[in-house]
Amino acid sequence: MIAVVGSNNVDLVLTVDHFTQPGETQRCLSYERFPGGKGANQAVACKKLTAEVYFLTCVGNDGNGEFSFETLTRAGLRDGLVHVELPNGFAMIEVTRDGQNRIIIFPGANAAMNVKLVQKHLNELLKADILLLQNEIPFEVNLEVARRFKEKGKLVIFDPAPATGVQDEIYSYVDIITPNESEAHQLTGKFGESAAQELLKRGCANVLLKMGDKGCYFTGKLGTFRVDAFKVNAVDSTAAGDVFNAAFAVWFERSKDVQKSLMFAAAAAAISVTRFGAQSSIPTFEEVLNFLKERRIEGFDR
Repeated sequence: MIAVVGSNNVDLVLTVDHFTQPGETQRCLSYERFPGGKGANQAVACKKLTAEVYFLTCVGNDGNGEFSFETLTRAGLRDGLVHVELPNGFAMIEVTRDGQNRIIIFPGANAAMNVKLVQKHLNELLKADILLLQNEIPFEVNLEVARRFKEKGKLVIFDPAPATGVQDEIYSYVDIITPNESEAHQLTGKFGESAAQELLKRGCANVLLKMGDKGCYFTGKLGTFRVDAFKVNAVDSTAAGDVFNAAFAVWFERSKDVQKSLMFAAAAAAISVTRFGAQSSIPTFEEVLNFLKERRIEGFDR
């Protein structure tokens, strides 16, 4: 089983010709509402990719909260949903014609996550072998649950997104940290492989650096690997990193093979960027296997 502790948001997506500049007003090309949030995206992706999942999150008391609750319940993730008396979290997302995005987050109910909630749900969470964390909930919650999983010898995967407010104390509890290039630079002041090496020095056991259409770089105690991104026609990269993390966790739980897990994750993320929305872009397990098969990549079977 995979445990996910994190955010759920409603994504308000504005498709634009280009990123709006300071002082500029532009008309959006389209507007859509999608279920999102990094925690929810990763939980739904794990579930859709056939993993058993326990998702702990806080759901708001407004219309967006109802929307999130219904979506997560349909996905089979009802057990860890905690209702709170706050508006649901949401994200305002600008997406350009070529699929690039910029995101502003209102935390809402996600800010109500606390250590007591983790402790209340700890027995259920610790049934999992892998923990997926992000950084859209209070940091002390991530710190507590990561510590608890580390004490039990379970795998902790931490996505430091957004990269603000991350304290070095968490690194010793993290088995795999998964920043993108921008986040790695924010955390370390360095770029690329130098940033990865700095994170290892700070105590992370392994670093998985996500580099978009340039692929990914993995280094640490489990080895060093590079995997290229698959060439696809991207339209929306909103949830690509979340799909990547979830798919990596799903295949690693099955195989304990880092390189194949990276390839499976790259395939899942490649499919996701060809579709609009966050959770609506997540592929099924069969779609990922077929994608790999079409490219004559062997070693991936149900």
